[in-house]
Amino acid sequence: MINSENILAAARKAILSESESIKKLADFLDRQFAEAVETIFKSNGRLVVTGIGKSAIIAQKIVATMNSTGTPSLFLHASEAIHGDLGMIQPDDVVICISKSGNSPEIKVLVPYLKSYGQTLIAITGNMTSFLAKSSDLVLNTTVDAEACPNNLAPTNSTTAQLVIGDALAVCLMELRDFKAEDFAKYHPGGALGKKLLLRVKDMLDRTHKPIVSPDTAIKKAIFEISEKRLGVTAVIDNNQIVGIITDGDIRRMLAERDSLTGVIASDIMTKNPKMITSDALVSDALNLLEDNSITQVVVADNGQYQGILHLHDILKEGIV
Repeated sequence: MINSENILAAARKAILSESESIKKLADFLDRQFAEAVETIFKSNGRLVVTGIGKSAIIAQKIVATMNSTGTPSLFLHASEAIHGDLGMIQPDDVVICISKSGNSPEIKVLVPYLKSYGQTLIAITGNMTSFLAKSSDLVLNTTVDAEACPNNLAPTNSTTAQLVIGDALAVCLMELRDFKAEDFAKYHPGGALGKKLLLRVKDMLDRTHKPIVSPDTAIKKAIFEISEKRLGVTAVIDNNQIVGIITDGDIRRMLAERDSLTGVIASDIMTKNPKMITSDALVSDALNLLEDNSITQVVVADNGQYQGILHLHDILKEGIV
């Protein structure tokens, strides 16, 4: 019978084991780590990351992180490298080789060829006396006391340590490059993240269906305008200036307070000084404005000129949240 408490205890043990291994990495950092960062930063080429087995998977993740944060990188599988893919490496590239033992047969074959190309070779290894460590220009120590695996066999703590060192390198390079959110957006134009960082109000604003009435418009006509444009709101414009808005909520409150619509005009029930945003603003900023003020629509205006209405539903449809 499966015991849930035993499962949870094993999970906690694995998590704590890996967290302790990561914690110890901070004590391994030395001048070689700093030199590795400086070498990659000053390189006129790319960062090539190679490995075998589970280390190869970690290498792919490091490459993905580097590429998305401004360091041009590529993955080179250690096994494929010695069967023709070494041609990927260019003279100005920097190479990182990842291996827990540093003595894998593929690594022993590959490293001499990497050295013959003349690039700086950086090792990420858990064996500081290994062939890889002794052959490399710089060595980043990812030694772990044991794996989280109950048999101390499956790469768990060791691969986590490799990944964390890769993240540390990427973060340091971001700091040196003064890499900002705007830079990050350039490499992530697709999906929710890209939209959040890049999409502006003007990119999704429907200017052909912008509801508008004047202050003296009969309320019945204002209701028709709201219904026709289907945004739940209309702007109230006087002498080309936005003087207020009328929302579905304003209509409901009016109907609850009045028995007749006779003589009621837009200015009688409009909300003055509505929240506004420019068309150049990020949609994410518009979303924050809506959330902070507990509203579902915001007036878009540039230099006081009415551009349209941005609705919360439009933002949600874009998948930004």
